[in-house]
Amino acid sequence: MFFYLSKAFWFFIQPLNLSIFMLAAGMAAAALRRRRTGGAMVAAATLLLALCAWTSLGALMLNPLEERFPRPAQAPARVDGIIVLGGGFEGAINRVRGGYELNSGGDRFVETAVLARRHPSARVLVSGGTGAIVIEGEADADTAPRLLAALGVDEARLILENRSRNTYENAVFSRELAAPKEGETWLLVTSAFHMPRSVGLFRKAGFDVVPWPVDYRTSGEEGVGLFRDNPSDSLLNATMAVREWIGLAAYRATGRIDQLVPGPG
Repeated sequence: MFFYLSKAFWFFIQPLNLSIFMLAAGMAAAALRRRRTGGAMVAAATLLLALCAWTSLGALMLNPLEERFPRPAQAPARVDGIIVLGGGFEGAINRVRGGYELNSGGDRFVETAVLARRHPSARVLVSGGTGAIVIEGEADADTAPRLLAALGVDEARLILENRSRNTYENAVFSRELAAPKEGETWLLVTSAFHMPRSVGLFRKAGFDVVPWPVDYRTSGEEGVGLFRDNPSDSLLNATMAVREWIGLAAYRATGRIDQLVPGPG
């Protein structure tokens, strides 16, 4: 139930969709001669789009999450396993074309291949099913073996978890499949902005991991201003930031994580 409610809520609340709904409501109000209400709705929708697309708002919201877990200067001397969370592939395209097309989060899998080659005895667990309700796509855990094999990672080392639909299930199902033993060291690879929520969920699942953030979206030097990035990237950053902060709040409210923004230690 949580999964479907979260998807429905996000459909309406993400900045672009919310702006469209507000514009539609404003036009409807104007048609009903509620001009003041209609004007206020149109103005609010315009302001929301302008803030998300033309300002550094998204970067300012993402940066604290990205800085929460700095990447270690070097990996531990012993690495028993590497976990990579899904979200790096174009699932709908790969389902049809059978390739391994990457999206903006593809750094997760490139870095995983690099780590796997540096630590040849480590197991590699790919966690990612199909989290979409409407769009049909191939699970990341089903696509990943093609890319990792092409990058020189032996398929015999792979543990594939293709059931999870969200980060909570990533953590729970990864814990079941990895069955980590006391004293083992597992690296967790995911986008830097997504690391606080991911670490909090893995801790709650009883799986102690070493955060290895990748896929940074901010430099930390954006500051407050206009046109610090192209509008499409700014809108994407704002959308990701809103989603991540809402996810943190929802998981904290439901007891799935113990802190609003989990941190080191």
